[in-house]
Amino acid sequence: QVQLVESGGGLVQPGGSLRLSCAASVSIFTFITMGWYRQAPGKQRELVATITSGGRTNYADSIKGRFTISRDNAKITVYLQMNSLKPEDTAVYYCNAVTTRLMDYWGQGTQVTVSS
Repeated sequence: QVQLVESGGGLVQPGGSLRLSCAASVSIFTFITMGWYRQAPGKQRELVATITSGGRTNYADSIKGRFTISRDNAKITVYLQMNSLKPEDTAVYYCNAVTTRLMDYWGQGTQVTVSS
C-alpha cells in the first residue's frame, strides 16, 4: 500500500519561505511522476509543480520563479521549496504520486497560510 505523508506547512508572513516534504512508503522509482497540488477555500484543486522519474519538472505559471520542486531518491521524499510567499498562496497543499501502473495516490494535505 502506497502512503504519502506531507509535512512542513504552517503560518508564514508574506515574503517568507516554507519547505514542504512528502515522504513515500515505497521506492520512489515506483512512481513515474510526483507532485504538489493545492486547494484554496472555495476553489478547485490546482497543479503547483510536478517532477518525473527522470527529473523533468513542470510548474504552474503562478508560482514560477518562486517555488522549486526536488526529490531525494535515497530518502524517498519530494520537496517543495516555497519562497516569496504571497497571501494568495494560502491553501491546503497535497502531495500526489502516479505509479508506473498509472495508479494515483494522494497525501492527507498540509495547510499553508500566508498572512501578516
